[in-house]
Amino acid sequence: MSDIQAAYYTGNKTFSVETKASVDPGADEVEINVAYCGICGTDLHVYLGHMDARIGNHRVIGHEMSGVVNAIGSNVSNVAVGDHVVVRPLDHCGKCPACERGHQHICQNLDFLGLDTDGAFQEKWTVPSHTLHKLPSSLPLDHAALIEPTAVAVHDVRRGRVQAGEDVLVIGGGPIGMLVAMAAKNAGAKVTVSEINSHRLAMAEKLGISTINPAEVDAAKTIHESTNNKGADVVFEVSGTQPGVDLMTAAVAARGRVVMVAIHATKPEVDLFQFFWKEIEMLGARVYEPEDYDEAIALVANGGIDAKELITGIQSLNEIGDAFADLSGSPTAMKTLIKCSELSA
Repeated sequence: MSDIQAAYYTGNKTFSVETKASVDPGADEVEINVAYCGICGTDLHVYLGHMDARIGNHRVIGHEMSGVVNAIGSNVSNVAVGDHVVVRPLDHCGKCPACERGHQHICQNLDFLGLDTDGAFQEKWTVPSHTLHKLPSSLPLDHAALIEPTAVAVHDVRRGRVQAGEDVLVIGGGPIGMLVAMAAKNAGAKVTVSEINSHRLAMAEKLGISTINPAEVDAAKTIHESTNNKGADVVFEVSGTQPGVDLMTAAVAARGRVVMVAIHATKPEVDLFQFFWKEIEMLGARVYEPEDYDEAIALVANGGIDAKELITGIQSLNEIGDAFADLSGSPTAMKTLIKCSELSA
């Protein structure tokens, strides 16, 4: 055992970097030296106090991580000390109806590591061995910190059954929306992002993705005109806004698919008449499955996901409070990483 530094969320938009003792991993656990951990939208909800009832006010959060295996338990055989890894932060019960049907990622008793348990904003993190995925040693660890959100996007695209040549509309150009757009583009789709933030629009264009600014044009009309009046075959709602929900039913094609990705803070109004009239199919998409991680690793490793472009800031563990404050108020930032230890990138 040794002392490590860990950043605890302590409520009211504050973090406390504290010293704690690391604990040797149990028989089925692995201790990881955490290299980088990204700040995600859920972490920002925690920072803003929206999840205090769930996590309390003394919790190490964070889950978009990369690192190197430091120690393994006696029963662990899937990784070895020195392996570069990422964590799929889902610990399922294995006994509920969802698990018994093979849907462990939406387990009815799911523990999300970094929310329901302590997470990765610390120098060392101990997790169940079944959550690990090995990385190519050539993949930079800062880039690898984008694999978890990329797996979200891969799962979304897979749920939407996106096919090569289809017209895809992504509503919302934040980190997940941008990754969904890139994953759909890698699947061969013709992708458009709808976004009002000029910096995000510029980034999408730089990544070779078409854009619409719904503050300046009629986005649904533009989509229909660009698709010979068909509409988008698949629409991803990633904005979490009422205008986004309005656009998804207006822009989708007859018998198109709508994938609900965003978490809406309040119940939106949905035009159910359009679902009847156009025989629209709606699909929920939550987190990821192991195969989504495998594809995400491949996409980041082969450059299908431009990790370098998406990473707009890296700060130290001691600067975590400033990093959250900067990110929550920035119109230009995309993905901020926290460097949790002195591992080589």
